[in-house]
Amino acid sequence: MATPLDELVTLLDLESIEVNLFRGVSPVENRVRVFGGQVAGQSLVAASRTVDENARHVHSLHAYFLRPGDPAAPILYQVDRLRDGRSFTTRRVVAIQHGEVIFNLQASFHSFEPGLDWQIPAPLGLPDPETLPDFKTRMEPHKEQIGDWYDHPRPIDLRYPDGEPINRSGIESSGQRVWLRADGTLPDDPVLNACIVTYASDMTLLDTALLPHGLGWNEGGIQMASLDHAMWFHRPFRADQWHLYDQHAISTSNSRGLAGGSIFTQDGHLAVTVVQEGLIRVRPNE
Repeated sequence: MATPLDELVTLLDLESIEVNLFRGVSPVENRVRVFGGQVAGQSLVAASRTVDENARHVHSLHAYFLRPGDPAAPILYQVDRLRDGRSFTTRRVVAIQHGEVIFNLQASFHSFEPGLDWQIPAPLGLPDPETLPDFKTRMEPHKEQIGDWYDHPRPIDLRYPDGEPINRSGIESSGQRVWLRADGTLPDDPVLNACIVTYASDMTLLDTALLPHGLGWNEGGIQMASLDHAMWFHRPFRADQWHLYDQHAISTSNSRGLAGGSIFTQDGHLAVTVVQEGLIRVRPNE
């Protein structure tokens, strides 16, 4: 029987329907719109399919969420080959549904080059992720409130060293830490591993912008949606190993929130940096 991670890998395996044109689908879920990490991950797959994967790997991407995606309809990914240089390759991907652009992404790929090496330090003194409760364990007291979503398959294992987010209402902080990994074993494919981390990077980051206000993602009267997303890939990693997603709020203003995150391997190497801005509308009367 296929595991949730197997299903995610299949979800990211786009159908090639013409030169520079790919088609993706969404899982059968009770969602009103397509999960943003899915569109970002599939777009990166589409871009990577037009690049020599053995010579160059993604080092950065910048993306905009333009319209909510329809989970019941396929998504077309059109790739523009902007540049093939001696060291860098640049691709633009446009995601289309119902004749309209719902998302666009620009990604840059780089050949490996030795050089200077430095990074910010990883947080110290956190509990081992294996000692922390998984989703079902920590959410068991709330399963009636969650309903069918409690038993929903989860390809990404998230564990919180700073306490359960659903219990943070009224507690102000400037950030959060999350252990994450793909829940299973992945092939040794840098492209697939990068695309799965891209998928996972959208799962908790925007919530961080609420923390300075003592608000949680489950608060009533708050409308949230990703607006843009940027990632920089620094060092090799495997998405099926534990990584610490160290997230911090940067700003909230004009019904928008900005948050950043550093993704470290368990042995402290900085693998990925992420920044995301999102819509955060507060409706006090709801």
